[in-house]
Amino acid sequence: MSDALTDFDGLLNWDRLQAWIALQDVPGSGPVTAVRQLQGGSQNNIFILERGPDRVVLRRPPTHPRPKSNETMLREAAVLKALKGSAVPHAEFHAVCDDLSVMGVCFYLMAPLEGFTPRWQLPEPYASDPNWRYAMGDQMVHAIAALGGLDHRAIGLEGFGKPENWHARQVDRWRSQLEGYRELPGYQGSQLPHVDDVGRWLADNAPVGGRIGVIHGDYQFGNVMFQHARPRLAGLIDWELSTLGDPLLDLGWVLASWKEPGDPELRDRGMPLLPWTGFMTRADLVSLYGALSGRDMSDMPWYFVLACYKLGCILEGTYARSLAGLAPPETGVRLHNGAPRRSAEVVYS
Repeated sequence: MSDALTDFDGLLNWDRLQAWIALQDVPGSGPVTAVRQLQGGSQNNIFILERGPDRVVLRRPPTHPRPKSNETMLREAAVLKALKGSAVPHAEFHAVCDDLSVMGVCFYLMAPLEGFTPRWQLPEPYASDPNWRYAMGDQMVHAIAALGGLDHRAIGLEGFGKPENWHARQVDRWRSQLEGYRELPGYQGSQLPHVDDVGRWLADNAPVGGRIGVIHGDYQFGNVMFQHARPRLAGLIDWELSTLGDPLLDLGWVLASWKEPGDPELRDRGMPLLPWTGFMTRADLVSLYGALSGRDMSDMPWYFVLACYKLGCILEGTYARSLAGLAPPETGVRLHNGAPRRSAEVVYS
């Protein structure tokens, strides 16, 4: 922890923040005495604050907030608050601030999670024990099955999204976002492979009925934390894309980021984690989710394709912003050449 309460180039206004925290029901007593910024978030800023013997986590938008950054903070806080007492692993919610006079943006406080976010090389004993790696997929599925099984009305999230005609709206919703990137300087329009064909297939094969519940929206290894001491999830993190929708899309998102023998070998494919052996297969993940949720999984290919389609549309936005000077050029090119094409090839393999 830092001995001095630095403001991190204006991200933290200590005079106003200390006064606001003093009025909240959060762990600790007295003023914050130390702070450390956590790494890993690309869109938002996360800090661990020490207050007496206790620690709390503060999450706030970036220095230059996006148009809906404040709304996103309030939605994330609402989800964490609603999850209290559920079987979904998550950080305990403490308090949210929607008063822009405090720090100029909305922000919230939550409990810290103890663990690690899996990225590239796994730590021990995950790296050496295939049983621990197998359990990672099991834990991922248990968590979203628990999330998808919640009654969003009963936990106060009835107005959290637009459930009406959700399945039929997905193609137009994400294609509209893709077309919206044309407004950015330097972007000439989408060149994603198969995007029109995939969109037509999704529209023609949309499931009838389905279920609506809370979805994480970006469920992958990069947005969870695992415990060090045992192969268990410490919690789901980064709820900024959470909304109401069919929970099977969260499973489709996992399948889109998975790797197994027989997948096409493409440039810039990379691996989800190292070592990538001993993990559950996609079929195992789908079967487990069906057993836990009681759902008919026969439409799962549609959700897998939708996840790939959505992924391509979202990541193309980073490429478009890179052309406009709003994101690192190397990141934009890598995502444009890699993940969207990878997703399309997986769909057509």
